[in-house]
Amino acid sequence: MSETDHPTLTGRLADGQPLSDTAATWPVAGSTVVHDSPYAQVRTDTITDPAGGEHPRLVVRPHGAVGVLALDQDDRVLLVQQYRHPVGQRLLELPAGTLDVPGEPNIDAARRELAEEADVVAEHWESLYIAHATPGYSSERWEVFLATGLSLVPDDERTVREAEEADMDQWWLPFDETLDAVAAGRITDAMTIAGLLALHARRTR
Repeated sequence: MSETDHPTLTGRLADGQPLSDTAATWPVAGSTVVHDSPYAQVRTDTITDPAGGEHPRLVVRPHGAVGVLALDQDDRVLLVQQYRHPVGQRLLELPAGTLDVPGEPNIDAARRELAEEADVVAEHWESLYIAHATPGYSSERWEVFLATGLSLVPDDERTVREAEEADMDQWWLPFDETLDAVAAGRITDAMTIAGLLALHARRTR
């Protein structure tokens, strides 16, 4: 399909074209690690643009993360509420966690996080969306799964939650009300907002 310039503004019209992210790599002229820990690496890269100009960029490389949008039989969404020190708030979020077990598949990490944070297991799983969290400075990549057919973890198999998770609450909110909470600014966690809107888009397209 031929490309057409926008008639009055910059850019090209994408009518009918399946636009998508594309692979690309600019050369790295130099790189310095400024922090390295089991959780994340921080480095400064000097990248070279196609015209030969060099630009310093901060790169944060965490392990990546998974999240779970769990729906019960009455279309209620499981939200956990926990303290997040960097923002000084108790946020409403989907159950989620970092990929901190070497070699663990994303789906297994999601199952583990749902059980650890909410004492819940699911019979049915499917990938809902994949996203880069903050690609301007971080390589973090999320995968969020839709989980249904829920049941409780047996009492003797439950995780003893610690630190912020020990102070975690679990809430069940009707799906339509979660969208209202997003629109009103009562849910602000990015992974949670994206997950809810992804499911809404799937249902309405």
